[in-house]
This record gives sequence, structure tokens and C-alpha cells, in this order.
Amino acid sequence: MASLSSAISNSGHILSPNALAHDVKPKKICYSQCHAFFLPPHRSPICRMGFVSGLERKETLKSRIFASVTDTPVNTSPEKVQLPKGDTWSVHKFGGTCMGSSERIKNVAKIVLSDDSERKFIVVSAMSKVTDMMYDLIYKAQSRDDSYLSALDAVLEKHRSTAFDILDGDELGSFLAQLNHDVSNLKAMLRAIYIAGHATESFTDFVVGHGELWSAQMLSCVVRKNGVDCNWMDTREVLVVNPTSSNQVDPDFKESEERLEIWYSKNPSKTIVATGFIASTPQNIPTTLKRDGSDFSAAIMGALFKARQVTIWTDVDGVYSADPRKVSEAVILKTLSYQEAWEMSYFGANVLHPRTIIPVMRYDIPIIIRNVFNLAVPGTKICRSTEDEDGQGLESFVKGFATIDNLALVNVEGTGMAGVPGTASAIFSAVKDVGANVIMISQASSEHSVCFAVPEKEVNAVSELLQSRFREALNAGRLSQVQVIPNCSILAAVGQKMASTPGVSATLFNALAKANINVRAIAQGCSEYNITVVVKREDCIRALRAVHSRFYLSRTTIAMGIIGPGLIGGTLLDQLRDQTATLKEEFNIDLRVMGITGSRTMLLSEAGIDLSRWKELQNEKGVVADMEKFVQHVHGNHFIPNTVLVDCTADSSIASHYYDWLRKGIHVVTPNKKANSGPLDQYLKLRALQRQSYTHYFYEATVGAGLPIINTLQGLLETGDKILRIEGIFSGTLSYIFNNFIGRRTFSEVVAEAKQAGYTEPDPRDDLSGTDVCRKVIILARESGLKLELSDIPVESLVPEPLKDSASAEEFMQKLPQFDHDLAKKRQIAEDAGQVLRYVGVVDMVNQDGAVKLQTYKNDHPFAQLSGADNIIAFTTTRYKDQPLIVRGPGAGAEVTAGGVFSDILRLASYLGAPS
Repeated sequence: MASLSSAISNSGHILSPNALAHDVKPKKICYSQCHAFFLPPHRSPICRMGFVSGLERKETLKSRIFASVTDTPVNTSPEKVQLPKGDTWSVHKFGGTCMGSSERIKNVAKIVLSDDSERKFIVVSAMSKVTDMMYDLIYKAQSRDDSYLSALDAVLEKHRSTAFDILDGDELGSFLAQLNHDVSNLKAMLRAIYIAGHATESFTDFVVGHGELWSAQMLSCVVRKNGVDCNWMDTREVLVVNPTSSNQVDPDFKESEERLEIWYSKNPSKTIVATGFIASTPQNIPTTLKRDGSDFSAAIMGALFKARQVTIWTDVDGVYSADPRKVSEAVILKTLSYQEAWEMSYFGANVLHPRTIIPVMRYDIPIIIRNVFNLAVPGTKICRSTEDEDGQGLESFVKGFATIDNLALVNVEGTGMAGVPGTASAIFSAVKDVGANVIMISQASSEHSVCFAVPEKEVNAVSELLQSRFREALNAGRLSQVQVIPNCSILAAVGQKMASTPGVSATLFNALAKANINVRAIAQGCSEYNITVVVKREDCIRALRAVHSRFYLSRTTIAMGIIGPGLIGGTLLDQLRDQTATLKEEFNIDLRVMGITGSRTMLLSEAGIDLSRWKELQNEKGVVADMEKFVQHVHGNHFIPNTVLVDCTADSSIASHYYDWLRKGIHVVTPNKKANSGPLDQYLKLRALQRQSYTHYFYEATVGAGLPIINTLQGLLETGDKILRIEGIFSGTLSYIFNNFIGRRTFSEVVAEAKQAGYTEPDPRDDLSGTDVCRKVIILARESGLKLELSDIPVESLVPEPLKDSASAEEFMQKLPQFDHDLAKKRQIAEDAGQVLRYVGVVDMVNQDGAVKLQTYKNDHPFAQLSGADNIIAFTTTRYKDQPLIVRGPGAGAEVTAGGVFSDILRLASYLGAPS
């Protein structure tokens, strides 16, 4: 392969920025002095690469002074101008997006002109995508791809068209001449790289830095066009950096400060536009500041000027509490400490590169992050301390959350590690030899294992070398394994005040547990600026949403799926619609209905269904119902940390899914009695799972609709009371019927009236059979500790035996009057004894059984004093033995039943972290 220098010598092109545009083949390369008069006498001049044409060869090279972009005549009698420093300076940095078009460059100029600071130093990046285009030129040329020429033409045209839009007159002519000149030089250099087949790092840095040179010149021209004196700076003449072994650079502040003073003495101005990203080495070789280099440039220059502040202009409103692409409720943080910003940057937050913060920290210079397209937003201030913040909530202690994906854990484990000096050193020496970057380290105090995270692309090399280095220890059993756990992500909680705040870690892990997230590793330094956890990659965003929500940085958000949008389900949806805004604003709860499914069609949404139009949307956008796809969508196709399925049906096939849903981390709320009154073994299995997990299962509305029956019973048991007897009127339908079965009215007449009023099922036999009451009795019996099957409860049916097999409800109602005599007789007997008839369910804990039957009660008994369709339940316990605890109220109807379900949903939200 030809060397690059020999290729340049024979490439047949001119590289000197000052070469004349003659059609003459070049003969040799020279390294010429550039701005040598700016340098201290004890320093070397900046070396620039250039070629001299045949016509120019006879000139004395020493008399030529080559500039990288523009020539500056030698001032033979310089007048020293003192460099002012301090609060009179403000530094601004505008990135490639801000400089992305002619209109945006004009907008940047307006922002610069509107700054009322006495002195302004402006750092700019290349126009949007230009740096990538320049790197692509290098790649194409060294790959010997001729398309580098057309790619270079595209770069030229991008800047030509922009210049024509924003410049005119002499400024336009001067810039275009320089642009064409630079492109001619670049073409020659790329030709040399093409011939050699490779590019050195210094050549690459020289090429890619042109984007900043051009954007800085254009902006300075626009500022001058508005009547403001403005100079532009090629920061390679001022900023000196030392390369490090980690492919980064460290600023040489002393040398840079000396060069800045000399540069300013020759170019005094209150407004300076400078190139970001590029610099020079101590040997005056062009280089770059690597990733986020323009931000770093601004911070370094801010430190050199000891500026009042450094403003980083971007296309976002500030620093968010979490990545807004992952957490839509992420908020803009008003302030961050340097340490908080550094921690969030390290753990992947798109804030600043950590090294950007280091120069300004030395002089307590604040960094302001602002949106160039939204000047109304003040942005985020990064400074030494945030003690001026109000608020004592958890969000004031944990500022934000950041994540790193595509990691793997390496776990080195063995009893032989304990107490053996140098084990950790040997492990990480191997990691260093591979060149892998360790993101996080965790070690148990027993020294039995060391766990650390590395990028997934590096883990195989790390694992193989560790296996090789520790082969003897592994064979001898001193080490048990070198384990690799792939597909991991890191979640970090960051906050400077966490160290002085008890309970932050507990709150974090509680939020993760409630979201059913398993933590694989934990790390926390004694400074407590961050808590780091490792989770599965697929759980990362859900974990992020869960902890973000828990720390009050966003609402407690729950993804909901409504199954059965009939009478109760439809009423619930309407109640949710009416209460959504209040829940969000006053209670910090965001209930998002992600899906609604009936037996035939289902409606799905990615962001949440508009409940004001759910019926209309179901007709317009509904698809064929599929329970598996429905559950997958509600639970799996988004990153809301908590999911609840609300079963508003009475379908046993739906209830059979509860166990699997709970096992997957899906909460269940239902008025469906089938699961809790079904086969005993399935019920016990369901309840055991509920107790073992952080998944919740609420079913208050299965007994008494909206009445707090289950909750009351659970409260009695949890506080140590002993249940003796539960007795009640559990059916709103049968309550209505027997409350109105008085005087001369017949039973069939009252049943017809109840059916007409909508109190009964379409077929009244479903109510009169007593099966519904029996299910409620079984639910309460099992809740109290009895292990009974539905068949263990004797039920007195009110359906006459001959009518049980009636072909239809209409036929049943027609024939029912034939049997009025039996119940009329029982009523008369009760009335003669000063009693009333009531249809009740009983749980007898003393005798370990239950019953559903028609019972008589004295006229002064609470059960005799009901009206309408009210339910009433009496709890006789050790504490409430002489006078039972009574719960009474409406026990039927869509409104109260849906209200009971809604109450369970809100109870779930409270358990998941919503304020109570």
C-alpha cells in the first residue's frame, strides 16, 4: 500500500489553502507556517498541510504564511490589547441542528443580537449532517470509492446555497471564494487518501473540521450584516489539547490561555464567533474534541474567559427527568447540580457529555440548556448547588432517571475468592486487557462474588479471557463459575439530596416490585448521588416508568383493559370518562383505557381510548375480538408499568384466565363472581398466587355491588376479630320483590313489576333460583376461611318445580300465577306472627356451613325495615356479638355496581403509589 505522504507527493493536486487556481500540476507537498505571529516566541508554529503549484514554486516559501481558511496579514507593530475576563462575557453554543439551514442561521444571529451581555463568545458546530458527510468523504476515499467526488460536490452545494440565502455583496463573494478554495484543497487531499487507501487521524481531523470553519464564517458575516462588529476565530489557533490513552483529549488551559490572549490582542471584539469541535495538539497538529466536542469547546472557552454563564442551545426545552421518548410525562428540570448532571450524562441521559461539565466547575460557571426553537421556555440551569429549590417531595431528592441498554452482566463467583487479596485486581486487569468498558461494579461484602456490567458487544471477549486466566482456579473449584447474563439494561436514579433523605432506596425498590420488575444487580456509592439497578432489557422502559411515576415526577399511570362493555362495563366507562380530568389534576392518577372488548369485537388504542366517543369508535374501528391479542396489546405493546384488566362479565371462561393474568403481573378487578365461587382448588390456587406476588386482585363488587362488604369482612379478620355468623339479604332483586310482597298483592304480580322495572335478569328464574345468592354466600364463606364448594350450600329455590323446564321466560311468567298460593300462604303465616318474609344467605362459622333460604323476621328486625332494592348484611363477631355490625344500602343496579368496580380501581392506584 502506498504511504499517504508519497501519495500526496504524486497526487497531482494542490492542497495549499492559498494556492492559485492555475491549471498546473503540483510538484510537492509543504508544511507551511500559519499565523506564526500569534504564537509565543518559545512555541512552535501551527503546522498546516499545503501544496505549492509549479508557478509558485519559485517564490520563497518562507515569505508565505498559509492560513487554514483565511489569511491575516502580519502586523509588524502589534499593539497589545488586554483580554477582558469575567462576568462581562456570556458564552453561547449552537449545535448542528440550530445551524441546519439558512433560516436557522438567521435565527441564531437574532438570538446572539438579542443577548444584552457586554461581550459575547459564540461557539458553533457544523451545519446539520455536515460532520457525518465529511467523515463519509474520508470513508469513501480510503475505500477507493469514486463517489467521494460527488459527495464533496454535495457538501459544496449545501454551503453555497446557504451562503446565497443569507449573504450578499463582498461578504458573499469573499466567503464563496474561500469555500471554493477549501473544497479544491479537500479534493486534492481526498485524492491522496484515495491513492494511499487510508487516512491518518490528523488528516481525518483536518478534513472533518471544515464544517465548523464554514458555519462560523457564515454566522459572523450575518452578525456583521446587522451592524455589529464581529470577528471569527479558528479555535485551532487558540485551543490546545493533549490526547489521552482513552481516545479522548484533555485541555491544556495554560497554553490555551496564553494563545487566547495573543489572539485577542490582534482581534479585539465584543462579539466573537468561534469554531466548535476542533483544536490543536501541543505539536500544532489539527485534532478534534471527539464526541460532543462543540459543547466541550464552549465549556473550555467559558472557563478561559471566566464567563458569567455558558448557554448550550439545542432543540429540546431543557433537561428532562427521564427520556421523554420513553416516559411521555417526563418534566423539565429547572435546576441540576453539576454532580447530578454528570451522573445523568454518564448513565445515558441526553444532557451533556460528562467532560463538558468539568471546565466550568472550576469557576462555578452555570450552564444553561435552552431550546433555540422555543425561547419562551427558560430551560435548565446546571450549577454548583440547587439549595434554592422549594418542595420537600421525593421529586426534590431524586432529580431524574437515566438508562443504558445493550449491556451484559459478568458474574465471577466462588468460595475461594473470599479473603484472597488481588482477586478483584486480576479480574479487572483481564477486562482492561480486552479493552472493555466497565459500566457498573457490584460486590457482596462476603467477597464470594464480583458482578460487573460491560457493553454486550464486548462480553464474549471478557468472558473468554476470564475463563482462560482463571482456568486453574475453576478446575480446582476455588471459583465456581464465570457467568454471563445477557440482555440487560441499567436504570439509575440520580439526586444530590438522596444522601440526606431516608427511604429513597426503599421507595425505588418498592416501585419496581409493584411493577413486577426483578432486579438483577444493585450498586450505590457512599456519596449516594445515584442508585443503580440492573434489570432485563425488555423490562427497562417499564421499570423506568414505574420509578418515575412513583417519585411523583409523573402521574401514577395504569393501562386498563375493559372486558364486557355491556350494562355494567358501559356504565364504568362513562364514569371513567367523567372523572378522568379530576383524577389527573387532583389525585395524580392517569387511568388509560388501552382496550375494550366484547364477545364479538374489540377496540384497541396505542395511547388510550377517547372515552367520550368509545361507542362510536368501537363501531368505526373495532376488530374481531381475540382475548389473547387483547391482553397482549393492553399489557405488552406499551411501556406503562402497571396493567389492570377489568372483567365486567359474568362469564366463567373469562374468569378462568385470572390465574395466568396475575402470574404475568397483570392486576385484576372484577364484579364477576365465577372465579371466587368456582371449584375450590382453583380458588385456593388463585388466592395463593395473589399472596405470593405483588399483583393485586380486587373483587369488592362481587357481593353487594358497591357496598363495602368484602372490605369490611377483611378488615375484621385482619384486626383479629373472629367471625361467628354472616347473614344478609344479598339480592337486590329479591329484596325488591319481598319488600313489595305485602297486602293483597300476588307473588307473580310483584315479579312482573320487578321485571318491568329492570330489577330482574331477562329470565327471572336466574334470580328466583337463588344461585346468585349462593355464589355470594360461598365467596363470603371462603373469605372467612371455610373451604366449601358451591354444592355444599343448600339452596331453597323460589322457582316452582314444574316451571324449571319452561321453554322461555315468557312461558315461565305466564304460568307463574298458578303457584301464587304457596307463597301467599307463607306470607299470611308470617304476618299473623308479626313477621315478614325475607330471602337470605347465611354463613355459619360455628357449624362450618351455610345456607340460602326463605326466612321470617320480626317486624322490628333490621331486615324487615328495608325498602326498594336495598341489601343488608349483618356480621356477628366476637366483638360485635350482642349487636351485629350492619352494612346496608343499594345492592343492585349498574351505577352502584360500576361504582364499586371503580372504587377497586382507585384502591389499586393507591397501592401502586398514588397519593391517598
